Amino acid sequence: GLTLSPKQAARGNELSQGLNVTLKCEDATATSFADGSFDLVWSLESGEHMPDKPKFVKEMTRLCAPQGAVSCVTWCHRDLETNAALGRVERAVLGMINYCYYLPQWCSGADYRSLFSKQPGFSSKTMVVEDWTRNIAPFWPAVFRSALRLKSLRSLAPYACLFAYLGGMLSPLQRHLQRHPSEAPSPSIPEAPCTQAALLA
Repeated sequence: GLTLSPKQAARGNELSQGLNVTLKCEDATATSFADGSFDLVWSLESGEHMPDKPKFVKEMTRLCAPQGAVSCVTWCHRDLETNAALGRVERAVLGMINYCYYLPQWCSGADYRSLFSKQPGFSSKTMVVEDWTRNIAPFWPAVFRSALRLKSLRSLAPYACLFAYLGGMLSPLQRHLQRHPSEAPSPSIPEAPCTQAALLA
């Protein structure tokens, strides 16, 4: 597994002793592994943190062995029609979410499909893209409730409390995006703008 935090890697390796697991501190967009090192390349809630999505996808596919698979579960906004853009409210809410979670610009599931289809050995015909928004939605009210618990706030360092609190406060915004797909709903765009997409290439 990869992480940018040396402390997280050290702690993870400590907790996983005796298991066939190794955590390394590396940039997921420029790893030290050789081409085709893995039969399965698995990214779970990482893509939304990557400022350079094309570079991230290119590195995942580079690491994937022939006949292997890439699984990418990440936050996405809804798919857009050609030359269309997210609505004003959507952009404002996503901007607040990005500010509190230190996230770069989002992309859609269709954007990921396009990025993967451009990589050697990958075809859109063999990809599976699923919208898990409804499955993930119950998680956000739980985040909101946990952020309001005095016990939870006391267990965090003072500087972290603010961001944990802001994160909890933003969970209703996540729910808003899931309940209101766009300012002008269209039958051709059924996906919610705040989406957790699962893509298996």
